[in-house]
Amino acid sequence: MGLKLPLKLNVCELSMNYLAILRYNGRFAIAILNFGRDNLRIQGDSGIHMKTRFAPSPTGLMHLGNVRTALFSALLAHSESEGRFVLRIEDTDEERSELQYVDAVQEDLQWLGIQWEEGPEVNGEYGPYFQSERHDLYNGYYQQLIDKKLAYPCFCSESKLEMVRKAQRAAGQPPRYPGTCRSLSAEEVAAKFAEGQKASLRFSLPRGETIDFTDAVKGLQRFNSDDIGDFIIRRSNGTPSFMFCNAIDDSLMKVTHVLRGEDHLTNSPRQLMILKALGLPELTYGHISMITSKEGNKLSKREGSFSIRDLREDGYLPEAVVNYMARLGHYFGDLGFSSINELAKNFKIASLSKSAARYDEEQLKYWQKEAVLHIDAETLWQWMGQEVHDRVPASQKQLFIDTVRPNIVFPKDALELVQMLFQGVSLEETEKNVLAEAGIDFFKAAVSCAEAGDGTWKNLTSGIKEQTGVKGKKLFQPLRVALTGQWHGPELGPVVSLLGKEQLISRLMDAVKLIEGA
Repeated sequence: MGLKLPLKLNVCELSMNYLAILRYNGRFAIAILNFGRDNLRIQGDSGIHMKTRFAPSPTGLMHLGNVRTALFSALLAHSESEGRFVLRIEDTDEERSELQYVDAVQEDLQWLGIQWEEGPEVNGEYGPYFQSERHDLYNGYYQQLIDKKLAYPCFCSESKLEMVRKAQRAAGQPPRYPGTCRSLSAEEVAAKFAEGQKASLRFSLPRGETIDFTDAVKGLQRFNSDDIGDFIIRRSNGTPSFMFCNAIDDSLMKVTHVLRGEDHLTNSPRQLMILKALGLPELTYGHISMITSKEGNKLSKREGSFSIRDLREDGYLPEAVVNYMARLGHYFGDLGFSSINELAKNFKIASLSKSAARYDEEQLKYWQKEAVLHIDAETLWQWMGQEVHDRVPASQKQLFIDTVRPNIVFPKDALELVQMLFQGVSLEETEKNVLAEAGIDFFKAAVSCAEAGDGTWKNLTSGIKEQTGVKGKKLFQPLRVALTGQWHGPELGPVVSLLGKEQLISRLMDAVKLIEGA
């Protein structure tokens, strides 16, 4: 087990290791520690287990970025046998949150094979797992901060704040709240409320303080509180800000590690300060690189800025998406196509890349091909779809699956092969030329051998060789074109078996007629 935790340690040196009493989230345990370059390794049962979470806002369909965050978080949790993965719905934005997207998040995660041990549908001891149901809890912590004079009401309008930000940018300063309402007296605050003014609640940051923490991916991070400014923890409409409830919930739900996009890096000092002010256990943050286009630009719709639902509807298999996404910013060495459980066993924080991950559709298609080759036959059959099912005789189902598996990437490919095998072929001019070059005597011999033979590919080609002396590409290419209408495709042995002797003879006779009529 490998954890990087904000643990309180009492340590006595013991050879190369350390004997320690650990305290985390109110629990004590004794363990042997080994401090490596990348991780604190806890040997034995310390009573502290990896716990991660994915906390989406239900305001739209999941895209590559948030799906990768969910996947990495689940893999990290399940890299440990007793690790736990939490799904929490951050639905405090009442105007934008929709129930249909709550359902869509769960459906997409389940399709990918990502299972959560706590959250919607499965519950858990730290619920509720919808932030909209946790307002009373947040209010208690707001009051604690107010009582400690670590939070104060802010009456500044958005238009006024925007003017301040504009002036700061013009002066070459980072935009931040100047503390306008921080010094208001209790009487001034009461008077503004009496006038009916609405106020947000701001966290009062200490001045001139350095905030540092070790990011699990990026290493030591250091911020100055003066560069951050007092920030909103409750909006003027009474709803909690992401910054506040996200940190509170992570700590109360005993999350040990949070993996999220590097665009959240500057949120971490704010959230750690909130937890410190409330005396709540801190946790380890790890900020993963952003996903860019193959050229290093911001993703466009054409280059990967689409939902997982889009990939599903395009015919991608969940195993393909998981194998690709798991490697989009994480190095697995020479590990090949793997189940999600195998990926979890090989997932390490130290193997997360600090540089941008570039989306490459060709790589995604590579893993799609690998998935088609590796998944079980019944799963592959169901993925092919009803149109394929309706056209393949039940007696030939397994032979069809085995025959086309190496030659398909999407369900439409299977449908095209069904049409070729069971509905006949149509030839373009270039294919007709191949038949003409082989000659009418070649195909008359082929018809004769097919009629006299046992209907197998081996028997057919042996007979033609014997009668015509043709072999190699000059034998196989015209036969493939005549039988399938294609230059390349599935192995012809099973193709001939699927066609059956009657259809085999019919297609060879069609070639004779085509040459005669030319």
